Amino acid sequence: MEVEPPLYPVAGAAGPQGDEDRLGVPDGPEAPLDELVGAYPNYNEEEEERRYYRRKRLGVVKNVLAASAGGTLTYGVYLGLLQMQLILHYDETYREVKYGNMGLPDIDSKMLMGINVTPIAALLYTPVLIRFFGTKWMMFLAVGIYALFVSTNYWERYYTLVPSAVALGMAIVPLWASMGNYITRMSQKYYEYSHYKEQEEQGPQQRPPRGSHAPYLLVFQAIFYSFFHLSFACAQLPMIYFLNYYLYDLNHTLSNVQSCGTKSHGILTGFNKTVLHTLPRSRNLIVVESVLMAVAFLAMLLVLGLCGAAYRPTEEIDLRSVGWGNIFQLPFKHVRDFRLRHLVPFFIYSGFEVLFACTGFALGYGVCSVGLERLAYLLIAYSLGASAASFLGLLGLWLPRSVPLVAGAGLHLLLTLSLFFWAPLPRVLHHSWILYVVAALWGVGSALNKTGLSTLLGILYEDKERQDFIFTIYHWWQAVAIFVVYLGSSLPMKAKLAVLLVTLVVATTSYLLMEQKLQQGLVPRQPRIPKPQHKLRGYRYLEEDDSDASDVDGGGGQQGPGDCAEEEAPQAGALGTEPAGPCRRPCPFEQALGGDGTEEH
Repeated sequence: MEVEPPLYPVAGAAGPQGDEDRLGVPDGPEAPLDELVGAYPNYNEEEEERRYYRRKRLGVVKNVLAASAGGTLTYGVYLGLLQMQLILHYDETYREVKYGNMGLPDIDSKMLMGINVTPIAALLYTPVLIRFFGTKWMMFLAVGIYALFVSTNYWERYYTLVPSAVALGMAIVPLWASMGNYITRMSQKYYEYSHYKEQEEQGPQQRPPRGSHAPYLLVFQAIFYSFFHLSFACAQLPMIYFLNYYLYDLNHTLSNVQSCGTKSHGILTGFNKTVLHTLPRSRNLIVVESVLMAVAFLAMLLVLGLCGAAYRPTEEIDLRSVGWGNIFQLPFKHVRDFRLRHLVPFFIYSGFEVLFACTGFALGYGVCSVGLERLAYLLIAYSLGASAASFLGLLGLWLPRSVPLVAGAGLHLLLTLSLFFWAPLPRVLHHSWILYVVAALWGVGSALNKTGLSTLLGILYEDKERQDFIFTIYHWWQAVAIFVVYLGSSLPMKAKLAVLLVTLVVATTSYLLMEQKLQQGLVPRQPRIPKPQHKLRGYRYLEEDDSDASDVDGGGGQQGPGDCAEEEAPQAGALGTEPAGPCRRPCPFEQALGGDGTEEH
């Protein structure tokens, strides 16, 4: 019986032709080492490199989609739970039957105060937290705090709701500042992976051309905000599939309402104190809150598992090594930049217009005239209009960058002037289509505003050492605007519209002045980012080897010979001394002895 030949040749065994293969090279133990362990004969280095960077680019797209989906789910769960909670707690019968004399309205007012007031202090700690935890882990921690707020609604008491609301208020600015920074960094990394050959020719320490990542930034911001604005629609799902079945119709809830729209005062004056014809069972409420908790947990997993790091480890070390005192001060020092000063009114208006759409227009014009049961559909119209219009930000690929921002401001200007002269009648439905059209158009203006501002900041401040400071300032001013709206919630509708209109005009004028100054060649004054001060002892990497620090002043992570001229001069004249490290500062003990960073032998 003949033995079947092996499927694959055995290493070291003689081939079928004896001690030599068909090419004449020995195939036994005397075969050359290169034939045994050498490179694959069909290996194509350029093709493998192209595939490698293609995988890197797909990873960047995955990061953008995961961050966008995580932010959408997080904000949707937060808004949906807060909306359902406030409607249930507003009902007089629900409060008396479920909670007795616990003082639920007082708890709700303190909870809203914690959410709206706490972010005022965010400018003091947000950059420090982002640099300490890193951009990705700051996002994960903030999403976890949002999930904590959802979990406390299982047991609604003062000692659960109010502390979680304060923690949520502390996480608002860090979450959205790190999100904006993350999307901008992904656009820069996508450019690096798309133009890797140019990067190899220029060298690792050379900066890419200014504005080179702008096309990718426009696309990524459009994707992010198209997802983000869907959160307003996702927030209405608990109301559509659960709460609407328990609500009275408009004839009961609006029975005492006399005026709406521009004639209204405060928030729904005369609205009925009972809005629920049947109280929902506690078991049903627990099921709804469990679904919201599961979605919040899914958002945490998306950020944790699918979002990659925004910086390389050496870059993270460099960003922290500028000193915590400098990190704390730099957001305030950026006030010197005239570009930021001119954009502050737009930051404030960006906070005003979102809150006006969700409270002023949705309640003062929508619920006041067509009832509470149609609130969800108004906000869905706003959400879908904003989500679809986010891709209009791609017009910046062909038009000047000021066009989307000014177009969104012009649309809001027309809508605000129209709302000044419109007072819909209560309990009348024949004009409801106007409300949906206005809500969708307002969403279009919001999308142009948000995508335009975030893209503009990413283009003006493309230095990775500044981005977290800039987005912190942007979202902090938004938080200040939301706090102002919270304080002025009892004002007449005409006063709210007037403040909105004045802010919009000032913001647009200020922005156009900024663009004019830039066209005239006026150079902005930016604070200097200190060079990373690495420890030469300990776990830090060697400063002379692989630092990825990009020096804002034009140098790389490594110091040239001229950088140490002033420090090497006294060392050269010292007899029997040599420098203890590359251009290091003298320690306090050496300063006390009168030395200048040298060690005696």
